[in-house]
Amino acid sequence: MQSQVKTLDFTGQNIYTGIDTHKKNWRVSIYSEELHHKTFHQPPKPEILFRYLAKHFPNGTYYSVYEAGYCGFWIHEQLLFHGINSIVVNPADVPTTDREKKQKSDSVDSNKLARHLRNGDLDAIYIHSRDILEDRSLIRMRSTLVKEITRYKNRIKSDLSFFGIEIPEQYHKDQQYWSNKFIQWISELEFNQESGTDAFRILVNQVKYLRKELLEVNKKIRALSRNEYYRTRAELLISIHGIGLITAMVILTEIDDIHRFSNQEKLTSYVGLTPTSHSSGDNQVHGEMVNRGNKYVKKAIIEAAWVAARVDPVLHMDFVAYSRRMKKNKAIVRIASKLLNRVNFVLKNKVPYNDGAEYDPI
Repeated sequence: MQSQVKTLDFTGQNIYTGIDTHKKNWRVSIYSEELHHKTFHQPPKPEILFRYLAKHFPNGTYYSVYEAGYCGFWIHEQLLFHGINSIVVNPADVPTTDREKKQKSDSVDSNKLARHLRNGDLDAIYIHSRDILEDRSLIRMRSTLVKEITRYKNRIKSDLSFFGIEIPEQYHKDQQYWSNKFIQWISELEFNQESGTDAFRILVNQVKYLRKELLEVNKKIRALSRNEYYRTRAELLISIHGIGLITAMVILTEIDDIHRFSNQEKLTSYVGLTPTSHSSGDNQVHGEMVNRGNKYVKKAIIEAAWVAARVDPVLHMDFVAYSRRMKKNKAIVRIASKLLNRVNFVLKNKVPYNDGAEYDPI
């Protein structure tokens, strides 16, 4: 009697995959529309996952999700290349039960992702192109260099204080900006022991090296800003009081397409200038800024706000008015929000900022 062989065909059926990514392996959970198929380990390669899906669910429509983290977005790109509808989500936005928090494991996480993907509970984050991510890495490297320079400067000042070495009066102003004369002075300092001098000069040499690297990065950022992709938008942003070239490039490489924010509220939330809010009955309390947000844009726009509050008459009036009823560090956040509003306006309308604008009442 001839046996019948049934050919697998999942045409028209959706298959959902949750991936808990790690450096050496992935924990993968697969769900169909109705059932949990399997949870298993696999090497961290998208093509292996695709082959598994194609073998066990031929002609199906594949969906996948993983959480944004150290692994970046190359996995997402490769999954899309293999025909898998991939999304990446913010870990903080994945619904999690109390039990899942207390019994956390790779299997729990991958199952949770696949299940919520099937239920339509997840919102994908915006993913920049590879070119934008690489440009952004240059801007972020500048931030890293500035932090390192500050760290070594503080260690040098700490050593001077520890050994009771006073800075001559003629260098009191120079030490704030670390002029060449001040650096020359600390480079020539001699300690009682050769070991102390050697240790101190290592710190000074690190500052010199990092300053040189920072200068090179600044040159590369200026060159990048003249690229056709950034030039026009950078000029628009620089027309806003308080925003210089570096801040403009931070905004452009971190935000990229301003039109992905349908309104000002969403842009403000993305940057992280939205205050926390607690309400109960008729009582509503607004607190500090939320912890989430793009820390690079947030830092840059707040620093720009301090400059704008000094040089822009409208924002100066607003800052004075805010400062009468709240602390200055909270008032400057309000100014930063207004500055971000101008950023949104000039980029979406492709017009430079008009400093003759009427007073914006609080």
